[in-house]
Amino acid sequence: MNNKLVAPKKKIFITGIAGFLGSHLAEKLQKEGHKVFGCDNLVGGYKDNVPRGVTFYKADCLDRKKMFSLLKGVDIVYHTACTAYLGVSPFSPHYITQNTYGITTSVLSASIARGVKRFIFCGSMDRYGEQDKLPFTEDMIPKPNDPYGIAKYASELTVRNLCELHSMEYVIVLPHNIIGPRQKYDDPYRNVVSIMVNRMLQGKQPIIYGDGEQKRSFSFIDDVVNPLIKCAFSNDVAGEVINIGPDTEFVTINELAKLTAKLLNFSLKPIYVPDRPREVKLANASAEKARRLLGYTPKTSLKDGIQSIIDYIKKRGVKPFRYHLDLEIINELTPKTWKNKLF
Repeated sequence: MNNKLVAPKKKIFITGIAGFLGSHLAEKLQKEGHKVFGCDNLVGGYKDNVPRGVTFYKADCLDRKKMFSLLKGVDIVYHTACTAYLGVSPFSPHYITQNTYGITTSVLSASIARGVKRFIFCGSMDRYGEQDKLPFTEDMIPKPNDPYGIAKYASELTVRNLCELHSMEYVIVLPHNIIGPRQKYDDPYRNVVSIMVNRMLQGKQPIIYGDGEQKRSFSFIDDVVNPLIKCAFSNDVAGEVINIGPDTEFVTINELAKLTAKLLNFSLKPIYVPDRPREVKLANASAEKARRLLGYTPKTSLKDGIQSIIDYIKKRGVKPFRYHLDLEIINELTPKTWKNKLF
């Protein structure tokens, strides 16, 4: 007789399910036998990202009535949807805030009203802003440096406030600088690795803001999805804020460009343009808490992660960059890359 306990399968809803993170999360959860469905407005994702067998609704998270309708009988909500354009946010603050804080309150309200058991909010390392020391740890006082980071941190506070009041379990996770297949690569506003690869495959030099000495660590998608799934089922993480991403391979944008060019056998001569306003120079978050609570162990190197993007874009084909966001503020501070469509 087999006495092995089998975890009950759940009904799981994912916002942003056609996006990079949401689609990978849906694929893995479906393979584990859960009933997975979700919504996306297709601003930041591709429809063909949605795995087969996953129910997809083209819907905007700002539509609270629609969210209430879709969340009937749901056990767990992953809120991954967001217009995660930190660099654009000083120039389109209304749009970015609406589609960061506004969508969070909409989905959160509908989740509580529908009696969802656990709400997993995907926040941002942008909450930390400029800090006095590295790496960023979850106990640091957030100092967001731009409207996107402010909206993300405000969302965190609202998730905590309403979930505690209405007795809905929550986890706030901070996945950051994720790379890998399915990432939108025709977007001129974000996803630095995908932008570089798409340009180099077209024979164009990468465009680098400032002196290129900004430093980041990059997370491969599979290394993020596995701990994210544990957030839905572990009792130890309810009510926690957890960074999910590597605190190793801390590299400059210049080093990133050199590594990408080497993998593509591309003759590198970057085009340098002025700094993006409000960009944090050094951003690296500690993974210690994720190691302790989620068994977080990155397995994919930065080199292999970049190679996976190269293979993905080669398979799909290079694309021209699509300027799909309207800039609300255009002045002398607005980056020329967007204002003059230099990508």
